[in-house]
Amino acid sequence: MAAMETFSTIAAVDLGSNSFRLQVGRVVDDQIYPLDSLREPVRLAAGLTADKYLDEAAQARAIECLKRFGERLRGLPPGAIRAVGTNTLRVAKNARDFVPQFEAALGFPIEVVAGREEARLIYLGVAHSLPPSPETRLVVDIGGGSTEFIVGAGNQPHRLESLYMGCVSYSMRFFGDGKLAKSAMKHAETAARIELETIKKQFSRKHWQQAVGSSGTARAIADIIEASGWSASGITRDGLDRLRQALLKAGDTAKLDLPGLKDDRIPVLPGGFAIMSAIFAELDVEHLALATGAMRQGILWDMIGRAHRRDMRELTVRQFMKRYHVDAGQAHRVERLALKLYEQLSDGGKEEHEYPMHMLSWAVRLQEIGLTVAHSGYHKHSSYIVANADMPGFSKMEQAQLSMLVLAHRGSLGKLHGLVKADYDWSLLISLRLAALLHRSRSEVRLPAIRASRKKSTFTVEVDAKWLAANPLTAAELREEMKDWKGLGVELAVPQLAEVESAAEAAAD
Repeated sequence: MAAMETFSTIAAVDLGSNSFRLQVGRVVDDQIYPLDSLREPVRLAAGLTADKYLDEAAQARAIECLKRFGERLRGLPPGAIRAVGTNTLRVAKNARDFVPQFEAALGFPIEVVAGREEARLIYLGVAHSLPPSPETRLVVDIGGGSTEFIVGAGNQPHRLESLYMGCVSYSMRFFGDGKLAKSAMKHAETAARIELETIKKQFSRKHWQQAVGSSGTARAIADIIEASGWSASGITRDGLDRLRQALLKAGDTAKLDLPGLKDDRIPVLPGGFAIMSAIFAELDVEHLALATGAMRQGILWDMIGRAHRRDMRELTVRQFMKRYHVDAGQAHRVERLALKLYEQLSDGGKEEHEYPMHMLSWAVRLQEIGLTVAHSGYHKHSSYIVANADMPGFSKMEQAQLSMLVLAHRGSLGKLHGLVKADYDWSLLISLRLAALLHRSRSEVRLPAIRASRKKSTFTVEVDAKWLAANPLTAAELREEMKDWKGLGVELAVPQLAEVESAAEAAAD
């Protein structure tokens, strides 16, 4: 597969649970030079109800912000922009209803990523903003609704984790009335420490030499501590202790007046502080340095990687093939034919169909990973693994589409009702199923020339009649395939099958 297209100007949109951020950069010789950045404190997580629905007020704030971002991005090609949604979009039960409205406001698709994928992108942004070092680093990013933890060296993360606690959610939960009582602070810190117990062993001090913080909460706390003279640089234990005393002395967020504290950070400072304090205590952090890079920069670097054959998704697929002992020879045979068929069925330009072809390639190579679970219904096992596993580089939507393709590559087509979202999915499915069918022997058979074409919902596949006559099992399977597709309102035509049947009838007479 070819690498993704390259662009001279690229942009990342980070739909965080506290702030929405836009970063535009110019790419020169594999380096990113910032051109523009925007930030708006949307406080999306504040709109989550107790039963995890995002309220209309928060949706409205987000839509207005995204309209402004969309104006700045106008004129850039779709491939040069990547918009990523994080924790609130992950957990909101009505996300399927409001995300299309967000996309319409922005003018571009929005990917919702899993917690560990968010952590990977954060680490990528942080690593590129720091000077090279042989030390292993702990990177901590306290967001609005979740906190990400990464241990890594250089540009390579080794451990990734995401916990469901953030500065917005904790501030609302423990300091909703704005009161900064000692008991509330103790409860907030205890709740965070309990959450950290689940990762304490894997992220303890023995696994890293330097701790680094990224994004708003870490920056806000560091600004206060440094401006107050409690630390020469970054966040320290002593600085946190003094900040706790200052918060409790104020007694109310409305009375907070600390050096370096910005007004829009005041409502979410208490929750963010409680989480940071718990991190220092549980992971034995003495000093936390600050990084300028964060998730939005990580998104940009990931886009460059995709354009230069360093696509994390490709590496993930290869790792899954190895982990699940996929027959690489069979995967290559099916992939080669499936891509050839899709090229014939797609009538758009190369750029339009580049992404679907990558999806098709990945689906082919992942469709048999379920064989390690059980042969019977293995495609269902494969589909489940793809939908639910941590797959670095992939968004939740991409995993859902891959899961659908893998599920549909064999068996009845009735299961596809309501699952097919994009028009090009039909061409992908036809290509995938026919390639698997024609290579059922799992050997290097010499196939005849195959021509495929599409006219709306009619797909025509032409196969040499003599070859079909010599391969009656394949001919019979193609007839069944035609019947199956008809049940979905799609016509699959193989004209030469009629010739084979006529010849067979004539021979019988």
